[in-house]
Amino acid sequence: MAKRSHANYTLRKREEKTAYLMVFPALLVVFVVAIYPLGSAILTSFTNATFAGDHPPSFVGLSNYTNLLSIRVRVLKPVGNDAEGELLYESPSATFPRVETFRLTASSFNELRKVGLPLTALERLKTLRRRSIQGRSEFQSAVEDRLGSQAKQYLAKVVDNAQRTTYRYSSIGQLSLFGARIVIGARDGDFLIAVGNTLLFTIVTVAMETVLGLLLALLINRKFSGRGAMRALMLLPWAVPTAVSSRMWEWMFGATRTGFFNVVFQKLGLGNGQIPFLQLPSWQLPAMCVIDIWKTTPFMALLILAGLQQIPAELYEACEVDGVGRVRQLFAITLPLLRQAIAVALVFRTLDALRVFDLFQIVLGESKYSMASFTYYELIQSRAAGYSSASGVLIFIVVFAFAILYTRLLRVNAESDLG
Repeated sequence: MAKRSHANYTLRKREEKTAYLMVFPALLVVFVVAIYPLGSAILTSFTNATFAGDHPPSFVGLSNYTNLLSIRVRVLKPVGNDAEGELLYESPSATFPRVETFRLTASSFNELRKVGLPLTALERLKTLRRRSIQGRSEFQSAVEDRLGSQAKQYLAKVVDNAQRTTYRYSSIGQLSLFGARIVIGARDGDFLIAVGNTLLFTIVTVAMETVLGLLLALLINRKFSGRGAMRALMLLPWAVPTAVSSRMWEWMFGATRTGFFNVVFQKLGLGNGQIPFLQLPSWQLPAMCVIDIWKTTPFMALLILAGLQQIPAELYEACEVDGVGRVRQLFAITLPLLRQAIAVALVFRTLDALRVFDLFQIVLGESKYSMASFTYYELIQSRAAGYSSASGVLIFIVVFAFAILYTRLLRVNAESDLG
């Protein structure tokens, strides 16, 4: 008995060792493929690194994130009435004055040593190191508090050698609320507009693709002549490379009568055949949604179809015997049992939509950004590696938040997936 127990213990230890040996390569791959690049991007996002630059980067703290996310809300003051009696408001640029920030960096301290600032004064100023202070008067007050009696003698030198950054908030939108005109400003309006574009694109496309994919999956799951050919044809839009389908739809949305939609609209009397779909801001995002829905609905249908085929046919046969209608079967059997399949489809599709790049890049270029295309242009054109890394980290946070939200709301967990 003791020998058998010892043998079982030895076998169990050997199996655990084998399992550890198998897990280690997997963890190494995860580190190389995911953790290391993400960690590198996070570290770069705290610097002013330049893409393919000669100068070593310096630490800037949360400055990149502050620039990307800073928002200000102001109420516009009425300044009079126009000829028709409508209220006129002050210019948004007047409500967002230029903002100047001051910061003592390592190079600032080196310069202050060269101009003769004593060590006692430098020691007192160390508490301001790498702190961004908004406004000249606020910075001067902070320096005076630390220098005390030496402030009068050295204040000007400290201010002159501080790193100075100027920001200007630009208007990204206006709204009327309770009779007041409110303007929203941002340091980097392009990024926040890109976030709005991406979120709206994701919500619209994922919702439409889920509904249409479910209907298409229910249709091709039924037995009928030519079902195999129908399934193959269904996958054609998804199989077409995005670069090809984007160019195809770009022609269809052409601004002249050579464009498919302009021809159709003109035949129906809905336009003069000269609608610039991809140039008008009001049409650009709907056009992107149409292209993506056409291309990706088959992918959603394929995932949902896989879930439909896991539902036992006996359940539907029992419903037929009991006289349960098809609509009730859909809500009582099909949808509850499809929850896991729909959850997986939603997670995959949402994460993909939040990272959309090629569609916006190919069709719209710089006329309208997604979060990913904004990050690309900051890196390639502006060569701001640190700034684009901060944007990429924010994309990761948004994608990760959506993944967690889905798994919580739809109650997707490892046990249910395995079961």
